[in-house]
Amino acid sequence: MQDAIKLSPAEQTLLGHLRDAGDDVAAQRFEQSGLPNRRVEEYHYSDLKMLLRAVPEARAALVEQPGTTVAFDGVARITIANGALVAPSGLPEGLTVTIEKAGPTTGSDPMAQINAALAGEAVRIAVAPGADVTLHIDRRTEGEAALSADQVAIEVGKGAKAFVVETFGGSDAAHMVNAATSLTVADEANATHVQIDRQALAVTQFVNNRYELGANANLRTLTVNTGAGFNRVNVFGHFGGGDTHADFGGLNLLEGKQHADITLDVTHAVPDTTSSELFKSVCRGDAKGIFQGKINVAKDAQKSDAKMMSQGLLLSEGAEIHTKPELEIFADDVICGHGATCGELDDSALFYLMSRGIPRVEAEAMLIRAFLDELFDPLDNEPVTEYLETIVGDWLAAAAASEGK
Repeated sequence: MQDAIKLSPAEQTLLGHLRDAGDDVAAQRFEQSGLPNRRVEEYHYSDLKMLLRAVPEARAALVEQPGTTVAFDGVARITIANGALVAPSGLPEGLTVTIEKAGPTTGSDPMAQINAALAGEAVRIAVAPGADVTLHIDRRTEGEAALSADQVAIEVGKGAKAFVVETFGGSDAAHMVNAATSLTVADEANATHVQIDRQALAVTQFVNNRYELGANANLRTLTVNTGAGFNRVNVFGHFGGGDTHADFGGLNLLEGKQHADITLDVTHAVPDTTSSELFKSVCRGDAKGIFQGKINVAKDAQKSDAKMMSQGLLLSEGAEIHTKPELEIFADDVICGHGATCGELDDSALFYLMSRGIPRVEAEAMLIRAFLDELFDPLDNEPVTEYLETIVGDWLAAAAASEGK
């Protein structure tokens, strides 16, 4: 048996939560490994032993009347507050919501394993075959600083169409949030999943997303990190059926000392599947934006086509953007590639706008909005797109106000 390592105070607190949850296996495993550090490849740019200094002693308590992050006009909403489902009402036809025991983790990510040990229950959302549903999942952590863990499992039935937007928010306290979302897209189904972080700056958040795709299916995802002080999102995609396409997207929109990390792992396991991956970071102040992307093509996954792009925009000298793309290909009849760019705003484009009487701050805002439109335009959902544009507008306004001081 491996000897236990010296645990930091934050690790000791996490270990206590695992023991309190009665998961001796998870507790023993964590006691022997602790939090991942920069020697763990997937956490090279997000060394949790260094970054995670404190973990709340308390678990999030039940809350009867949680607030609301945002209400989308005409969109049904369910609320999960402090890890528990708030009784939903007015759900559209073809949508059912139930509670079940939290599922075990898959893979070796330690934060996903902690989620499996602490979540207890999972909210299961089923979209009936052939249905057409739009749903807002409002996940909140309320009250004083606490540790919250929850799971959502979404199943989109055969031939169904689902647009799911998730928002993360809550009180302005130093919460630690550990959330998991799984989305299964059945044969011939079409799903869009948008996930937006609107947590307070004091929050530390871990999110684990898993996507399973059937045959003749279509998936679009967008992960937006802009609220929490530290945010780590894992995105796992698995193609289990042929003639299927997926678009994976993400944005780190950061300022101050925020740290956001999106780590992507997509597996083309069967022939005749296609994917595109587009991830962007915009950072100012001393913020750090990270994208790590890996595309795996299995031996039998002939005719796979995957194209990954990462783009970064640095708006200050202290900001950092790190990108690490990878391809692991075992098939020989594929089209796969990756690219990455990172830099400042284009001086010639900025000069062009300013030469036509547009103030510099407005010109910079126009260029940043244009940089992000490629992520927002394909969503084809006006309330969600407008909300994302509002987030960007508020972010730009705050930057302009800061520069004007």
